[in-house]
Amino acid sequence: MTQHPDLAAEQAYIDFAYECLERTRSDAWRLRNLTEADLGGTHQARYERNVFDEALVNRLTELELGSAALVFGRIDRESPSTDHDGGSGEPESFHIGRIAVADGEREPVVIDWRAPVAEPFYRATGRQPMGLVRRRHFVVKARELLGIEDELFGEGHLGVAGEDGVSQRLSGYSTLIAALESRRTGQLGDIVATIQAEQDEIIRSPQAGVLVVQGGPGTGKTVVALHRAAYLLYTHRFPLEDQGVLVVGPNRVFLRYIDRVLPSLGEAGVELAILADLVPDVTFGGVETPLGARVKGDARMADVLAKATRDRGRPLKDDLVVPYGVTNLRLSAATTEQIVRAARRRYRRHNPARRYVEAELFAALAASSRIETTADEVRDRTRHAEEVREALERMWPVLTPAQLLHDLFGSHALLRLAGSKWLSEEELAALHRERQSDVAEVVWSAADAPLLDEARELLGPRTTRSGRAIDEEIRTYGHIVVDEVQDLTPMELRMVARRSLNGSLTVVGDIAQATGPFAPDDWGDVLGLLPDRRPPRTVELTIGYRIPEQIMAMATRVLRVA
Repeated sequence: MTQHPDLAAEQAYIDFAYECLERTRSDAWRLRNLTEADLGGTHQARYERNVFDEALVNRLTELELGSAALVFGRIDRESPSTDHDGGSGEPESFHIGRIAVADGEREPVVIDWRAPVAEPFYRATGRQPMGLVRRRHFVVKARELLGIEDELFGEGHLGVAGEDGVSQRLSGYSTLIAALESRRTGQLGDIVATIQAEQDEIIRSPQAGVLVVQGGPGTGKTVVALHRAAYLLYTHRFPLEDQGVLVVGPNRVFLRYIDRVLPSLGEAGVELAILADLVPDVTFGGVETPLGARVKGDARMADVLAKATRDRGRPLKDDLVVPYGVTNLRLSAATTEQIVRAARRRYRRHNPARRYVEAELFAALAASSRIETTADEVRDRTRHAEEVREALERMWPVLTPAQLLHDLFGSHALLRLAGSKWLSEEELAALHRERQSDVAEVVWSAADAPLLDEARELLGPRTTRSGRAIDEEIRTYGHIVVDEVQDLTPMELRMVARRSLNGSLTVVGDIAQATGPFAPDDWGDVLGLLPDRRPPRTVELTIGYRIPEQIMAMATRVLRVA
């Protein structure tokens, strides 16, 4: 590459940007050391110091770039008129980089790539220059500037128009090719220096609703979705930082592959997970039969589990008789049926209704007494009696998701009672497995994860007598990114939808690559199981960047036939 005449000047500017970055990092460390020096004070003071310290740690994390380049480009845009004759002043210049950096006077040195002023760096074309007179791409290795590529805008620089009248030229062609030809490391890197216009449009699209990103192999749909997460966190820092952003991948290999992308963009607080990671207090690693996995992924399982949960509220078969001093207390089976029916009607979830069932049981026992007493007195004197505990466990047991599924799958009778309306005998048999002596010893399969999650929603948290929750509610997120969404089962899609706080998701995939028994015919099959608070949007990436020449040649031959 021929040396650009501005290479030395731009290298000096990059060196200055790194000096400003180092000064900012040093100032942040100094502030942190000052807050750590004084650990006393009131509870409020300590809380404020902790919040301040957390913000500093986040800032220090953002400033750790490793070997990633800080600055990768510059835009020069037309300046507003500066004289009374309508003449224009010198163009304004902005250096675009990974994170924002300012000098000692708080003047911007580097503009964050997500800032609105940086948008023309990715979107400007010869037909629509967006006010630019020049766009400059840097070929950078760490701190060293290796080359410069300029694109000029204005008369004489319109370029060649495509069929739709818009320039089809790739932005920063030489820089893009250099990035594509760089050696692969086994981890996905960011594309922040070489984002193309169609990719940037997706990255900066509005947050609300479900955005489907369709793209064939090598189109960069995964990395575009991750950059979109970083952009949304920058643009909607409050409230997204508190609400959280979740990225769901198909397996742990994938998570290891992408785990450096968001930190390299200055966003280290995003949660990366596979679906099984979102289910607490159980052990995964079990192997499922093909039929068992298919049945467990079927949307009909939502009805089966709802029925199985309802079946765990049962009236007594016989009257309950409890010794109480010189007399007996009696609770008729008919009354327990009324209590169970009322609990089902009053409560949407199972576990919170247990306190109501207990209260009604002790009230009914007190009403049957021949001596004057109260429900509270009956509770205090009889709640540890074996017959009372057994009655409550039959009428309305407090259950964990693992206990519900362990009991269900371990009993042919319970499976038929819960699922015969929706599943065949063969399908019910595929769900059955031998009971373990201890539910904690059960090793669950990946196909069980959405069922355990469905059960968690149906059961609700367990509580103490004082009403304090023992279990945490299912956490929701302000934005969710899902990769390879076309391979998720209906039950897995329900699990994802359950975690959406406001219906904001970016789902990424390729219908043509769908595998498995629930491969969708079109995106409507997927969107039907995701939040619908806003109309969904579907966009498509059309340019492949990392497809080997041999595969492209074969694809071309196939397309001619197809």
